Amino acid sequence: MAYYTKAVDALGSANYRVFFMKAGQPISPFHDIPLWVDQSKRVANFVCEIPQGTQPKLEIATDEPLNPIKQDTKKGKLRNVALPYPFNYGAFPQTWEDPTHKDDATNEFGDNDPIDVCELSGIPRKTGEVVPVKILGTYAMIDEGETDWKILAIALDSPLAEQWNAHTDIPKEKKDEVFAFLRDYKIPDGKPANVFAFNDELQNAEFAVSKVTETAAQWKKLITGASDKKQLNIENTTLDSNESPGVIAADTAEKIVVDAFTSYVNAKV
Repeated sequence: MAYYTKAVDALGSANYRVFFMKAGQPISPFHDIPLWVDQSKRVANFVCEIPQGTQPKLEIATDEPLNPIKQDTKKGKLRNVALPYPFNYGAFPQTWEDPTHKDDATNEFGDNDPIDVCELSGIPRKTGEVVPVKILGTYAMIDEGETDWKILAIALDSPLAEQWNAHTDIPKEKKDEVFAFLRDYKIPDGKPANVFAFNDELQNAEFAVSKVTETAAQWKKLITGASDKKQLNIENTTLDSNESPGVIAADTAEKIVVDAFTSYVNAKV
């Protein structure tokens, strides 16, 4: 059974939320969607937050029940990035960059989010779409003093997937486009260019997988209660209740979605 979504309100509203569903039951894209499709082949589930060619800064609401996708806000205003995303942007589920963990490679702490993914097929995706992708490499971005890995991946349904099997297979112009966007997208808003470890160089697929695996282990500690939640919401509907204190009943999850719709309707009358 495929994943699908239910949207509350429209994009451009502070009430906009995209909830995730499977088999008629609400789920969390942060916790309930498995990370790996086939780890031996470096294939993982990519959750699309921001479709290619768009500018609204959408993200998984890690601090809200069931972690729907919402539009980020800054100083009380909905956030839009000045430059259109030249790739599909999102995250790997069941990963977390622990803000108390200093990464050996970057010497900086994690950014308290799921690990980010840039999907390079050129096929525009929809917000909330879940797509199997092959991991190709990673940039080590340092975002305002925090480790912020940017995994580069290619969707398996892209014709390019058979041709791109390593970071060296990505055409130079594509790598340059991705890097320039990640480095410069905040400059129009008056911020400095982002900086990167490893002399700005794209790291290989094996290294990228090691970082995904590390952040998956950090997520495991989060979801089992072994790590401080840091104001994150760990409610989920499919994990083993013996391991995760955040498991909630189906009717409780349904009420979360219904309440979001009710709040939206009440705000309109």
